[in-house]
Amino acid sequence: MIVSLVATVAHAQYSNALENSNLLNNWLRTNSAAFDKWDLGGQIRARGEHKEYFATHGAAVDFAAKGDANNTYFLLREKIHIGYNPEPWMSFFVEGRDSSSQSDDRDPNPDADALDLYQAYVKIGGQPSSPLSLKVGRQELRYGDELLIGRSDFNNIPRSFDAVKARYENDALKLDVFTAHRVIARANAFNEDNQHELFSAIYGETKTWLPKHDLQLYFLARNVDSRDPHFTLPLNSIPSPRDIYTAGGRVESLADALRGWDYNVEGAYQFGRFKNTLTSPSQKQDAFAAHLAGGYTCRDATLTPRVGVEYNFASGDNDPNDRTHRTFDNLSPSNHRPYGLMDFVSWQNIHDACLTTLIKPINHLSITNEVHGFWLADTHDFFYNLTGIARKTGGYGIKPGAGSFLGVEYDFLASYNISTFANVQLGYGHFFVGDYVKDSLATVGGAKDASWVYLQLTANF
Repeated sequence: MIVSLVATVAHAQYSNALENSNLLNNWLRTNSAAFDKWDLGGQIRARGEHKEYFATHGAAVDFAAKGDANNTYFLLREKIHIGYNPEPWMSFFVEGRDSSSQSDDRDPNPDADALDLYQAYVKIGGQPSSPLSLKVGRQELRYGDELLIGRSDFNNIPRSFDAVKARYENDALKLDVFTAHRVIARANAFNEDNQHELFSAIYGETKTWLPKHDLQLYFLARNVDSRDPHFTLPLNSIPSPRDIYTAGGRVESLADALRGWDYNVEGAYQFGRFKNTLTSPSQKQDAFAAHLAGGYTCRDATLTPRVGVEYNFASGDNDPNDRTHRTFDNLSPSNHRPYGLMDFVSWQNIHDACLTTLIKPINHLSITNEVHGFWLADTHDFFYNLTGIARKTGGYGIKPGAGSFLGVEYDFLASYNISTFANVQLGYGHFFVGDYVKDSLATVGGAKDASWVYLQLTANF
């Protein structure tokens, strides 16, 4: 079997979309028609990381000069899935996921969760048999650039939901309606969903209403009740009570539609009610966020260079003691990459200006360089971390007298597709701390620039 697999790889066409690799399926179906209705496969991903001046158990906060400055560890994630399509209008899918971490100083560890159920759903209907489909069970939810709804796949423990999703799809329109509970990773127990948080959406997409553009419109609801959760989670924070509604849209130029130019714009407004704690008074939600990005690719030039610019904004709260909460709620995003590879920032109380370049020196290799500049949108609000939690300890807090400049982050990423089913990445980041971080940590030992490097191998089968 191994010899046959290697032969299949040797004759395969290279592709950037590793998720579409069907190495095992193709081999099985070639040897027996009995596997035509089955989908068997998986993924193995290994990543080594070295971090300096990131938060660990020895340094309670990011960029702190005091404590253990270094953390070097190894992450391993395995997925295996089984799918079955007894009829064109019906399919079943089950996927398990195991995540482990070695030599990691972080305590608690956010990247370790023993073998558990990641996805398990049934899908009925859908094209070509019907424009309507229903997908019920544990599943991923991913929309747009995943700024608000994503699986957070760079994490060793990605995100899934226990959801019911209905879809209407034809040649002109795709419309999803879903309601879901986020699944919570529990290191030594079966992963449950949080029954006290309901995430719902109406999400539409069309590529025909605007010529040469992909248009997406959405209405999202995040409802968290005031009851204490029925389980205690050391690795995951339970959000405070809220009923937040998000109306927004996204426009993106289609690939190759603008003669080398590309752009995308997304904006969202939030309203509803928010509470900081279970017992605090309810506040009116009034927040907004915007994303703008564009670039130009010289397709006929050597290295196929692309130069791009990007700006991200999310509102902050200018008065935490009034009756209005103006901090944008980042909902359930994939925050790795949009605001820097080092994952210090979320789409909350932030200005992020970015310059990026990309080249392709040889086939299947891309090299990206990015520079981000970060500022707080309002110094009367917190500096929020990747998961949307406010930094409140170790010197951080609300500091209206501090400078708003958080710092500059430089990122380097080289990605090489070894084959249709394997990819290797090398990433490096350095964060030059700004006035806000220096001012916040001045009385607790000072601040240091943070550095990070990783090497990752992903293989799909």
